[in-house]
Amino acid sequence: MVSFSHLSVIAQHPDSLSVPPSAEVHLWTTRRDGEVKLRMGDSGLAAETPVTVNQIFTSAVERFGDYSALSWKEGELQKTLSYREYYQACRTAAKSFLKLGLQRYHGVGILGFNSAEWFISDIGTILAGGFAVGIYTTNSPEACQYVAENSKANIIVVENHKQLQKILQVRRGGLNSTSRWQEFMELGRDEPDAPLDAIIASQKPNQCCTLIYTSGTTGQPKGVMLSHDNITWTALSTGKHVQLTEATQSQEVVVSYLPLSHIAAQMVDIWIVMRVGGLTYFADPDALKGSLVNTLKEARPTAFMGVPRVWEKMQERMKSVGAKSSTVLLTFCPPFRNSASGRRPFSYHVAKKLVFKKVRKALGLDRCTKCYTGAAPITKDTLEFFLSLNIPLYELYGMSESAGPHTISHPEAFKLTSCGKEIPGCKTKVHNPDEEGNGEICFWGRHIFMGYLNMPDKTEEALDEEGWLHSGDLGKHDEKGLLYITGRIKELIITAGGENVPPVPIEDAVKDAVPLISNAILIGDNKKFLSMLLTIKCDINAETGNPEDELLPEAVEFCRKLGSNATRVSEIAGGRDRAVHTAIQEGINRVNEKATSNAQRIQKWLVLERDFSIAGGELGPTMKLKRTVVLKMYKEHIDNFYSEPPTPSTPENPLPPK
Repeated sequence: MVSFSHLSVIAQHPDSLSVPPSAEVHLWTTRRDGEVKLRMGDSGLAAETPVTVNQIFTSAVERFGDYSALSWKEGELQKTLSYREYYQACRTAAKSFLKLGLQRYHGVGILGFNSAEWFISDIGTILAGGFAVGIYTTNSPEACQYVAENSKANIIVVENHKQLQKILQVRRGGLNSTSRWQEFMELGRDEPDAPLDAIIASQKPNQCCTLIYTSGTTGQPKGVMLSHDNITWTALSTGKHVQLTEATQSQEVVVSYLPLSHIAAQMVDIWIVMRVGGLTYFADPDALKGSLVNTLKEARPTAFMGVPRVWEKMQERMKSVGAKSSTVLLTFCPPFRNSASGRRPFSYHVAKKLVFKKVRKALGLDRCTKCYTGAAPITKDTLEFFLSLNIPLYELYGMSESAGPHTISHPEAFKLTSCGKEIPGCKTKVHNPDEEGNGEICFWGRHIFMGYLNMPDKTEEALDEEGWLHSGDLGKHDEKGLLYITGRIKELIITAGGENVPPVPIEDAVKDAVPLISNAILIGDNKKFLSMLLTIKCDINAETGNPEDELLPEAVEFCRKLGSNATRVSEIAGGRDRAVHTAIQEGINRVNEKATSNAQRIQKWLVLERDFSIAGGELGPTMKLKRTVVLKMYKEHIDNFYSEPPTPSTPENPLPPK
């Protein structure tokens, strides 16, 4: 774990905000000092007494005070903080923030990788009456400036010199002071408790304590205001839904590696874990570049949240190992049954016991009974692959505006590609369904956000008059009440002929038809026909996170079966390899055969010279495809698709003209 080496205090102190006299509260507000009416229910979890962040933390200390709360490595040394030490550190940080001039309802920006200092800064800010504001480490200096100014953050906590330089680049008027983490903590060490206790006592569950900034792919980022109750109640309901055990019975362990500026990571790593007295183990900063599996083996989590790309990378690595070993390949076959009786033969049970145990151990998931995927769509192929290894991936669906989760699948509510059922106390409505039951998914519950900071128009777009949150996602329920996401309203491609085309199912079908494909993006908005950009599975540089030219062993093996000797992306891109080009075209032909109309057929496609990545800008911090960015980056290629009419693609004429 990298210690936070600087704490920067920005010179200008904004004017204090006057708190208005108590007035009638509504379901939403965009004022930083506002209060909202909670969506309380009459019974069950929806009727649970609202509490603040401080109240759930002190409750955790009372019940789990001596249990380890946070754990990380410094060199070869394993460091831990108990719940009691963790809470005291947060109080000390809160007093330090107050001494530095943190004012009520103002932000503290936190810019760095997951660590104990990140958690302590976050909770310390909340206890001191400010807004905890996570900033993506991948943000440009200008994006950092926007978030800091929008949240009125006069204090920024940064991880290292690199992140400090971003702030120095855009900060007008310089810095009041900078200090190392230990120096910062010393500021509040001997401060009296009374002023802090008075602030904590004045906090209400229906007031804002955290801002989550949206990625800003469609305009400026919006500051999602989350109340104490949004956080504390959602953590309670989610923990109950997924049946987490309290530490006094058996301690849950999670690994923290996803960006903490994202609500999914905060909810899992900080708040749900706190509710049950679990242990959070911090990964290394290069987790997503390859070291995550080493951390998993060390921590042996009991619950693990992975974005789809993480599960896909695990799948690729395991298949690469399988490509070199016929013994391991046997484990990748789906569980087989005796066709006559429907029972699995004895040999299957032996395989399950011996092989699946080894696979789980190799992944560091031998104790993990709850594996989750969320934050982006996942392919059916990846879900089936892990299910064949006896690792069901439970899908989680929600958004920043719902404090993270809304529905989660679990053993009693599990079906491939379904997002399961609502966490207790929440409701789902499908708005304006079509004849197949597809409509916009709307949420209701105590997890619904307060509003977007200073953006009443955007808030009214997201929340209707009754207070339902409109997700912008298309979905439907099955006969058992399980939710399925079928597309995104804003992602819908509307062709020049007026045909509505959801891109994700077609992209997934192409990746499924051609296992060589890493990423596929469908194009065709306001165009006469559909086209597609493709990337090939390749090695990732562990230092930089950049895609390399070398193919993954699994991809090389696929090429060999086609009669191709390709070992590099550059030997395939642009139609250079005849055998691979033919195989991709045949896969696309198979997808086209299942198209519901001619307008949904892919007419042209191209393999790009490199894969998409976070470093390259095509993927967001949680490895979600940034469509608008890709469309801009590859505009020239896309324009070429439409500069001449499509030629019918057939197996007899598979190659582009030379």
